[in-house]
Amino acid sequence: MLGEGILKGLAETAKNFAGSFVSEERLTTVEYPEVRLPQIENTRDFPFLVYDGNDPMAGLRCVSCQICEKECPPKCIYIIKSTDKKPDYVGKPQFYPARFDIDVSVCMSCQICVEVCPFDAIKMNTEFELSTDDRFGGLILDKHKLAKSNEYYQHIHPTEAAEVDGRLAEEKAKVEAKAKAAAEAAAAKAAAAKAAEGAAKAADRAADGASGQPSGAREGRA
Repeated sequence: MLGEGILKGLAETAKNFAGSFVSEERLTTVEYPEVRLPQIENTRDFPFLVYDGNDPMAGLRCVSCQICEKECPPKCIYIIKSTDKKPDYVGKPQFYPARFDIDVSVCMSCQICVEVCPFDAIKMNTEFELSTDDRFGGLILDKHKLAKSNEYYQHIHPTEAAEVDGRLAEEKAKVEAKAKAAAEAAAAKAAAAKAAEGAAKAADRAADGASGQPSGAREGRA
């Protein structure tokens, strides 16, 4: 029947309109911005940088590998790599971004930067209210504005953050276990060398006692 879909839509609208006077479930309109719908976990708007600890700049996970900059389709990411290194979450010295900018006016929210990052350093935010009267500088976010704590990441993406934290904790445990094993091996080697040195000295003393002459005297005569 011609126009059947339109009639069904109008009927649904009329049902919600009439029902809204007797049931809150029929109130489909959200009075934004006073009332806001909670963002679902898979919401993605614009990227942000994750940091661990209390210092946003010292705890950034980003090691300035620049993969996201190269893979970004609209080329809205700009990174300058540092000339020195700082320890990462496992204590390994890594480069860090001396500069990290994202032009959100160009960003297409494709999440490719998140997918290619091998360090789980960049994730997608759920914040969308970024309007500004500065059409140029106001839409370019530097690393200070992009930095968000791991606790914030856990709040907006709890399932994904739990998986990432578990993997990072496992990697850190492996590195710490390897370092501990290396330290124990070095200590055992040092103890064995010390024991061998002690045994050699004891053998020299025994030989001196058997000959009745100190080792220094024997060496002088020789």
